[in-house]
Amino acid sequence: MVRFLREHLEKSGCGIGSNFIKAVKCKGATAGGYVKGEGIVVCSNHLQIQDEVTQVVIHELIHAYDECRAANLDWSDCTHHACSEIRAGHLSGDCHYKRELLRGFNFYEVKRSRANVYDVTPFMDEHPGGDEVLIAVTGKDATNDFKDVGHSDSAREMMD
Repeated sequence: MVRFLREHLEKSGCGIGSNFIKAVKCKGATAGGYVKGEGIVVCSNHLQIQDEVTQVVIHELIHAYDECRAANLDWSDCTHHACSEIRAGHLSGDCHYKRELLRGFNFYEVKRSRANVYDVTPFMDEHPGGDEVLIAVTGKDATNDFKDVGHSDSAREMMD
């Protein structure tokens, strides 16, 4: 899959050099990321096996492909970012229920986290924690974060 994505990036006019994918030590609990114009970083201090590294590279190559092909992609737009995260999660196999089970989630948790996707862009300016809080959970299951904070009844109604 990595070779396939690299070839399609080349065919799309977005060739990537030998230094496009870098292994680095990262702070925080992240596996890696795509940085526009710079490439992919893989957090070598958080990954234990080759399959994890491969999954991260595939996921981030899909972001690179989205960047290459989408003329108006704006990573600061939560809708654009969420769309790319959903695509990368599904196309990389990262969201496959077997992977979720291997991560230690039970079937109910996997089913629940796949059931709801919310567009929170209308609340960005009004969110008491600021837009940074919402951006930090973009593309992730924020169910527990939402429940733990003690949101108002009106906020809970918006999410139902």
